[in-house]
Amino acid sequence: MMLEHFGVTEANWRDAAAVQPHFAAISESPRAVGRAVAALAADPGVFGRSGGSFSSGWLALEYGFTDVDGSRPDCWRHLVQVQDAGLPADAAGYR
Repeated sequence: MMLEHFGVTEANWRDAAAVQPHFAAISESPRAVGRAVAALAADPGVFGRSGGSFSSGWLALEYGFTDVDGSRPDCWRHLVQVQDAGLPADAAGYR
C-alpha cells in the first residue's frame, strides 16, 4: 500500500524521496518486512510474542537480519528525533 501511495514499485521505492524525503531516507525495502516475517516464523519461541507489536527495525536487531542494502533502518527513532523535530531528512545514524 505504501509503494502504491507514493507511486513507486519495489524496484524504485527510493524514488519516493521526491514526494516524502523522510520516507525514502529511513524506510525499509519490502524485502526487509518479509525477512522480519521469516525470522518470526522460524523462531520456536514465537508464541511468547503473541499480542505484541514489533517493528521490522527492532526485529532486525534482535534476529540479526538486514535490509537488502545491508542496513538496519531505525524508522521510529528517526521519526521522533529528526522528522518530528522538523529537521531535514537525513538517514545518517538511522540505517
